[in-house]
Amino acid sequence: MEIEELRKQFLKLNFDTAEFRVDGDDIVGFSVACGETASRYTDASDPDFQAPPTFPARFHGRRMLPSDLPLEGKIPLDAGKAVMPQKAIRAGTKLVGKSYLNEIYEKTGRSGRMIFLVSRMELFDEAEDLACIVDSRMVVRERPAE
Repeated sequence: MEIEELRKQFLKLNFDTAEFRVDGDDIVGFSVACGETASRYTDASDPDFQAPPTFPARFHGRRMLPSDLPLEGKIPLDAGKAVMPQKAIRAGTKLVGKSYLNEIYEKTGRSGRMIFLVSRMELFDEAEDLACIVDSRMVVRERPAE
């Protein structure tokens, strides 16, 4: 996999769009499971009730990567998430997530060459305002020789 060729072919191209409805019970359940104690995240009757900042990390489209990305013979691994809230997300909100590859880069580690793919989902609310950005980082390494 040549990095420059992958960048030319796949960077910044939307490969998935998905819709999500934010449910108040899901917000409370997520918040409690994360150990959150602030009432604005755990009590639907709080006047400032909203999803905690990391809540959008739970949203996934139909695809994490473009379907035609050449990964045959490779081992993809989850390498973490980054959540960048842009505005409060409230119960009842409908979000539209648009996904594209935002970064492709490589590093060399003890196990050899690793390629990092950063899939970005931008979540927009009903007013088409950007509500949150979620980056999902994946590392791809070649299978070790048998």
